[in-house]
Amino acid sequence: QVQVVESGGGSVQAGGSLRLSCTASGYYFYRLAMGWFRQAPGKQREFVAAISWDGTYTYYSEAVKGRFTTSRDNAKEIAYLQMNSLKPEDTAVYSCAAGPSVRDYELGQYYDYWGQGTQVTVSS
Repeated sequence: QVQVVESGGGSVQAGGSLRLSCTASGYYFYRLAMGWFRQAPGKQREFVAAISWDGTYTYYSEAVKGRFTTSRDNAKEIAYLQMNSLKPEDTAVYSCAAGPSVRDYELGQYYDYWGQGTQVTVSS
């Protein structure tokens, strides 16, 4: 079974940056679309960003567009979420998801494998 692990969370001041990393083992990494989701306390999980298996297409929620960038290095089998200009409202548990048959990158139901999540806290 595919194992997904994300890392890189932490606490930062508003305006700061963090880079999250995600690895997926147990499957050919280059055949997996990689997505990022987040969930704040008391709120529904929301889509953040995603990248197609070959990196050709990237997708972002309106909330993070222009501030976050997702990328991947298939040779290293790592996907990244670079988060710049962080705001307090970005505070959430961020999860990496992977799937070989993602048709709508914004919907978590299309991702088969999920990481445990990493906490991102942004203070004002």
